[in-house]
Amino acid sequence: STAREEARNPQRDMPIGILGSLVVCTLIYLAVAVVLTGMVPWKTLGNAEPLAFAFSSLGLHGVAGVIAVGAVLATTSALLPFQVGQVRIFFAMARDGLLPGWMARVHPRWRTPHLSTLVTGVFVAAFSSFANINELVELTNIGTLLAFILVAVGILILRRTDPDRPRPFRVPWVPWVPLLAIGCCGYLMCKLPWITWVTFFGWMAVGLVFYFGYGARRSRLARAAG
Repeated sequence: STAREEARNPQRDMPIGILGSLVVCTLIYLAVAVVLTGMVPWKTLGNAEPLAFAFSSLGLHGVAGVIAVGAVLATTSALLPFQVGQVRIFFAMARDGLLPGWMARVHPRWRTPHLSTLVTGVFVAAFSSFANINELVELTNIGTLLAFILVAVGILILRRTDPDRPRPFRVPWVPWVPLLAIGCCGYLMCKLPWITWVTFFGWMAVGLVFYFGYGARRSRLARAAG
């Protein structure tokens, strides 16, 4: 959704892409889970590589090896969307003035925010090289869940403050769907370890200091709102 400006018809394409991929992936995950529980006892699947473990348990070590290699290669399918999404977020923030303007520069040929991509890639690579992987995953989870909560809150606010805005796609069953999303995400956040919360608030404090010290007085949207 952060790359919606690059879509030809985002009002039509984004809901189809998001909801369609969610349905397809859910069905695939359910099918794999059903097959795995038919191959080995479900209690043995509580490990880091259940798919490869199931085939290895049946003596199919070659297949398990192929699955393990595929799992490593498939990490790019998760890394790339996060990388692309974060770059577009920084691009939008820089365009508004919350970040330095050079992060909003677009490559003259490829028409992509190349400097923002470079900075994000270097930071992510450096941070992931020194940080504990488990704590990094938990920190990513809490940040993503908070973003989902803010989106749901935004839906509630916009439906009340701007109910007549044209919406090619309307979230159904408001306010129940946003409230359910807020409740589920909040519950998952509460299940995260305390060290994740401490780290999260630490980075949040850094971000707030940068915002009030640099971005708040440069934000075009803030000035337009008075």
